[in-house]
Amino acid sequence: MPSKTIFPERLVRTIELPRNEKGIPQRVPEYFGQNVFSQRVMQKRLSPADCAAIEKIVSHGGKVEEALAGRLATAIKDWAIEQGVTHYCHWFQPQTGSTAEKHDAFLDFDAKGEAVEKFGAWSLMQGEPDASSFPSGGIRSTFEARGYTGWDPTSPVFILDSENGKTLYVPCVFIGYHGESLDFKTPLLRSLESIKKQTLRLMGLLGEDTSKLGIVVNVGPEQEFFVIDKQLAKLRPDLRIAGRSVIGRSPSKTQELEDHYFASIPSRVQAMLNELELELYKVGVPLKTRHNEVAPCQFEVAPVYEACNVAIDHNQLLMNLLKVVGDRHGFQVLLHEKPFAGVNGSGKHVNWSVADTNGRNFLDPGKTPHDNIAFLTFLSAVLKGITDNEATLRASIASYGNDYRLGANEAPPAIISAFLGETLSKILDGLESGKTTNVSAERALLDLGVGALQTLRKDNTDRNRTSPFAFTGNKFEFRAVGSSAPIGYPVAVLNAAVASGLKNLSDRLEKLASGGKVSEEKVLAVLGEIARETKKIRFEGDGYSEDWVKEAATRGLSQNVNTPSALTALADPKKTAFLVEQGVFSEVDLKSRVAIQAERYIKHQMIEFRVAIEMVETGVLPASMDYLGGLSATAASLKELGTVNPALDQARQVAELVNGLAAALRNFKTSIDKVMAPGALDEHHLLATSAKIAEEVLPRYAALRAATDTLEAVMPANVYPFPNYGDLLFGGY
Repeated sequence: MPSKTIFPERLVRTIELPRNEKGIPQRVPEYFGQNVFSQRVMQKRLSPADCAAIEKIVSHGGKVEEALAGRLATAIKDWAIEQGVTHYCHWFQPQTGSTAEKHDAFLDFDAKGEAVEKFGAWSLMQGEPDASSFPSGGIRSTFEARGYTGWDPTSPVFILDSENGKTLYVPCVFIGYHGESLDFKTPLLRSLESIKKQTLRLMGLLGEDTSKLGIVVNVGPEQEFFVIDKQLAKLRPDLRIAGRSVIGRSPSKTQELEDHYFASIPSRVQAMLNELELELYKVGVPLKTRHNEVAPCQFEVAPVYEACNVAIDHNQLLMNLLKVVGDRHGFQVLLHEKPFAGVNGSGKHVNWSVADTNGRNFLDPGKTPHDNIAFLTFLSAVLKGITDNEATLRASIASYGNDYRLGANEAPPAIISAFLGETLSKILDGLESGKTTNVSAERALLDLGVGALQTLRKDNTDRNRTSPFAFTGNKFEFRAVGSSAPIGYPVAVLNAAVASGLKNLSDRLEKLASGGKVSEEKVLAVLGEIARETKKIRFEGDGYSEDWVKEAATRGLSQNVNTPSALTALADPKKTAFLVEQGVFSEVDLKSRVAIQAERYIKHQMIEFRVAIEMVETGVLPASMDYLGGLSATAASLKELGTVNPALDQARQVAELVNGLAAALRNFKTSIDKVMAPGALDEHHLLATSAKIAEEVLPRYAALRAATDTLEAVMPANVYPFPNYGDLLFGGY
C-alpha cells in the first residue's frame, strides 16, 4: 500500500519533436496537420474543378457524386499508403459517450487472384457496423443488426499513428436500417443546417444581400481533467472501473490555499502535454492553451475556435488521446465530472458563436449603427431561443457525472440562465422601455493609472463563472457541459434552440417588412418586445446563492436538480417541439434518447454502487475489523497491567463505527434490491427507475460513504486498504 512505502521517483518521458531532412527540429506550422487530408493536400492530388466542387459542398452543402467520390477515394488511398497506412476505418460517435471504429485493410484481390490495394467510392462513402450492439433506446432489437455509417465530407479524413501501425480515419454519421439516427453527429449536422437557414433569413430581413453568404457556427471547447499516477490508480477498484473514487475522505490539505491554479505545470505532466500537443497537431487539432486548474492534479487544455462540426470531432480525438498519451507517461487521465469529493470537479466550457463566410461574427458588437443593430438582433434571437427552451437545454447536459458537479462551488447551477453584463443589460432594458437611442455596444478602454503600463481594452462584460450560459464579449460560453460529455449532443440542442429564436424573430419582422426589408425603427420595437420576453432568463448575480434558487422559481425557470428530473423535459413533446420543427430530431429519435439517457444513468450508477460494495466488503470492513481486533488485544493487555488504557476507548469508538458501517451497507444493498426489482430496466420503466435511484438509493449511498470516510479517519494509513486521497492527489508527480 502506497501509504506504507516511499513513493519511487518517476522518470520523465522525453519527447522528440519532428525534424527536417537536415536534422533541425521543425516549427509547429511545418508539421501541423501533416496527417490530415487537408485542402492543401487535396489541391495537389485532384483537379481544380474537383477541388472547387468539394469545397462548395463543404461550405454550402450538397451531395458528392459517385464519380467524384471515386476520384477522391483514390487520391486519399494513395496519400495514405505513402504515409505507411495499411487499414482504414469509418469513425463514428454512437450514443455510448465515446467513438467507435472497425478497421478494414486496403488489401483486396483482382480478377486474377492477385493481391492489390483498393479503396473506392463506396469504401469512402458507406460502411456497415452492427447497429444492435449500440444504444438505440428500443429503435433496434438484437435481431435487427443492420446499420450504416455514412461519410461526412465536412470533416476531413486523417491518419492516427500507433506503436503498431497507422490507420486512416473517415469521420461518419451512424444510422439504422430505416434511417434512424443512432449517433450524436447526425442531429448535429441537421442543427447546423437549421441555424444557417434561419440566420440567413434574419439577415435578409435586415437588408443584407445573403445570396452568396455562407454561415459558420464556431465552437471552442475547453477541456478539464485530472491526472493520477497509474500505479496508484491500479490499487483503487473505483478508479480502474468507474473512473471516479466512490469512497475516500479529504486529506488535511486540498485546494484551500488556491496554490495549484495557474501554478507551474509539473515536469512530468508537461511532458505528457507536450506529447499530447504533438499528436494533436499532426491531426490538425489546434490546441492553444494549457494550465493547472484549481484542484490538485487537475488541468485544462483548450483549442482555437473552429467550425462546429470539426471542433466536435477534434474534442472526441482530444479525449481519446488524453488517455492514450497519459498512459504512455504512467498516468490515468480521469475525465469524470467529479472524480474526488471535496475538491473541484471538471467541466467542458463550450465557447459558441455564429459568423458569416466574410469573417463577421454576429455576436461581436459592431462600430457602425447597422452592425450594432445586427448584433443586438442576433443576440435577442439567441436569448429568445434559450428562454423558450431552457428545460430541454438542461436535459442535453444531464448525466450521472454532471449531477455531482452542477451547483457545487466550481460549477454553474442546474438552473439555466444567461449572463450578459452591465452594458448589454442596460441596452436591453432601454429597448424594453422604448429608449432606442445610444444602443452602441462598443468596448471601453481601461486606464490602469500607471505611466509604464499600456491602456487595456476593456470588454463590455465581466466574467460570471456561476452562469451556465454567459456572454463573454463576442461569444457565449456554455459552461454547464460536463467534462466527459460528447459535445455534439448539447451543441445540437443549443443550435436548434437558437434557430427557433431566429425563426420567431424573423416571423415577427416579416409582418413588418416592406420590400423584403424592415426599418431600423421597427426592428428596435420588436427587439424591445424580445427583451421583455427574455428578461426571466437574464441573471447577473451569484448563481451559487440560495437567493437565486428562490428567485428562479418565481421567474418560472426549471429547476431540475438531477438527471431523472431533467429528462422529464426531453420526454415532454411540448418542450421538444422546437427540435422536431427544426428537423434536428424526429419524435422517434427523442423517445429513444430519453430511454438511452435514463438507461445510461442507471447503469453508471449501478457500476459505482457495485464497486462501492466491493471495496467496503472486501477491503474496508475486513481491514477495520482486523484493526479492531488488534486494538481489543492491546486493550486487554493494558487492562491486565492495570495501567492507563487509551486502547479501550479507541476500540469502543472503532467498534461503534464498524457497526455503523455494516448497518449502512445493509441499508444500501436493501435499497438497491428494492429499486432494481424485475422489470426495472424495461424500456417503459427506465425513467421511473432512474428517479427511484436518485430519490431512494443515492441517500443510502451517501450514508455508506459517510460511514466509510469517518472510519477511514481513525484508521492508521498503513491499515487502510487503498491509496487514500492524500496519496492520489499529492503522490502522482
